Parts: sequence; C-alpha cells; structure tokens
Amino acid sequence: MTPPVFDSLAAQVALSMTVVGLVLAVVRLILGPSLPDRVVALDLISILVAAATAIYAFGTDQAIFLDVAIVLALIAFLGTVAFARYVEMRGRGD
Repeated sequence: MTPPVFDSLAAQVALSMTVVGLVLAVVRLILGPSLPDRVVALDLISILVAAATAIYAFGTDQAIFLDVAIVLALIAFLGTVAFARYVEMRGRGD
C-alpha cells in the first residue's frame, strides 16, 4: 500500500505531463501543414483530455470520473473513425 502523499505527487506529475502534451498537441493542431496532421492532433487532444480526467479521478479518489473518461475515450474513437472516413473519401475525389 502506497502512502497518500506519493499518490498525490504521482497524480500531480502525471497531470503536469499531460498538460504539456496538450499544449504540444494544440501547437500541432494550429501549425499542422495538412489535414491528416490536424486530425491526429485533434484525436490526441481528446485522448489526453480523457487521460487527464482519469488522472484526476485517481488523484481525488472519486471513481465516478472514470466513467466520464471512458465516455470521452469512446467519443474520441468515433470521431477519429469519422475523420478517417472523411479523409479517405476526400482523397478519392468522390
């Protein structure tokens, strides 16, 4: 069993790293030279938001936020599939 101080510190470090990843993904979203780059950046942002929600659930010991993280991850997956289909159809010229 780990002490609560370590759990809190680990959650803060993980959340900080997730925020850095979010900032970098937003930069890629803004500066992305092509549509697929922007789609991947948007997918990364949505997954990082789901991860931040899960980390917050761990840090505060409130398991209800894990349900929110799962729903966010599922919506992000569906969005990625929709964007991939759009890019595929756009490439064919249909």
